[in-house]
Amino acid sequence: MNELNHVAIIMDGNGRWGLKRKKNRNYGHFKGLKTVELIIKESINKKIPFLTLYTFSTENWKRPDNEINFLFDLIRKYIKKNIKKIGKQGIKVNILGKKKNLPKDIIKILQNIKKKTVSNKVITINLALNYGSKEEIIHACRQFNKKNINTINIKNFKNKLYTKNIPDPDILIRTGGTKRLSNFLLWQVAYAEIFFVDKLWPDFSVIDYVKIINKFKGIKRNFGKI
Repeated sequence: MNELNHVAIIMDGNGRWGLKRKKNRNYGHFKGLKTVELIIKESINKKIPFLTLYTFSTENWKRPDNEINFLFDLIRKYIKKNIKKIGKQGIKVNILGKKKNLPKDIIKILQNIKKKTVSNKVITINLALNYGSKEEIIHACRQFNKKNINTINIKNFKNKLYTKNIPDPDILIRTGGTKRLSNFLLWQVAYAEIFFVDKLWPDFSVIDYVKIINKFKGIKRNFGKI
């Protein structure tokens, strides 16, 4: 049975879910947050050490301003409201991505919750916020150039990524019916088991999640061997 240390999720389909119900895209994002809570709770139940959620990509800045503003408002309100609850659950919050372009108050809120939860050990939730994998890889290369490091290998390159000291994902889940990685953890998911789910994110259930976990545990993983 395979050990499960890290699940990464592309939470696709919120906007479409809202529109299908004759509401707006923002309503879908609000409902998608409820699914996030359920999946975090089940991850804790399953004793999964790391969960990474693709929260806002570097490409999402192309969306309408009202949707971007709503997403950030959702983040700030949720964290302010639930910061004590998050701490009591033993959740450590970590941020993957660039601070540049993020609203200043969002940066402060994220720094605050990261600081307050740094010692928590039940589960680490990585929020990929203003995150793009290509940018992450370029950022790592710049670190070598800045420090005049001539020898580059897999080990020291991994240590320059945003995910330093975090195991690579064992599972990557993408909801929404689209079968692509969308610039998410391109280096890290090299050997992840990938599950594309046709359901939109707000419809993704704990039962769906458990089915994927159970299927993963039965997969023969060779990593190049026979």
